[in-house]
Amino acid sequence: MFNVTFTKFNKQKLPPSILSHKWQKGITLLELMTSLAVTSILAAISLPNMNDFVVQIRVDNEISMLQRLLLTTRNAAINSGEKVIMCPLTEGGQCTTNWHEDLSVFIDSNNNKTFEIANNERLVVTKAAIKLGDQLIYGKGRTMVAYQPSGHLTGLSNGTFRYCPLGHEDKSRGIVIARSGRLYVTSDIDNDSKDETRMNKEITCN
Repeated sequence: MFNVTFTKFNKQKLPPSILSHKWQKGITLLELMTSLAVTSILAAISLPNMNDFVVQIRVDNEISMLQRLLLTTRNAAINSGEKVIMCPLTEGGQCTTNWHEDLSVFIDSNNNKTFEIANNERLVVTKAAIKLGDQLIYGKGRTMVAYQPSGHLTGLSNGTFRYCPLGHEDKSRGIVIARSGRLYVTSDIDNDSKDETRMNKEITCN
């Protein structure tokens, strides 16, 4: 007579690798192509908006730096008791209409509208040129902004700086300077996504 012993199956004795094995579900080629197509569409929609955002940031930064430069010019005139000029300079120290280039602020000690190191005239500060292709215009052919010790502009009229980014004319902004020497940055008054002066004149560089 045979003795048959039945052993109870114990799953705990199985190798852990077998017990923990799970099937990994993949994606089909169709699903992959669909995902890529959706991603491409979203990118095509968002990239123009991102480019507009980058341009707007650049314009705002340039306007902010120009505003600070003008305030520095005015304060330097008041504090020094002498005429102080802000303008783009030639190598010979003369002011030009090339406002897109480096801008310099200097004390014009002898009042000849020229920066002269030989006469110990002091250069207060400089600002780097704007992005190539953008435009920065002041008035109609004006070569300088000059402040008197009183803080007023020299001359008889006010002026407007206009900054226009290349290919994005609608994002142009400006700074208006009054004869008193005070200034303000333009804004979108009529909510048409374009900046205007307080006289409702849109900022353009045409």
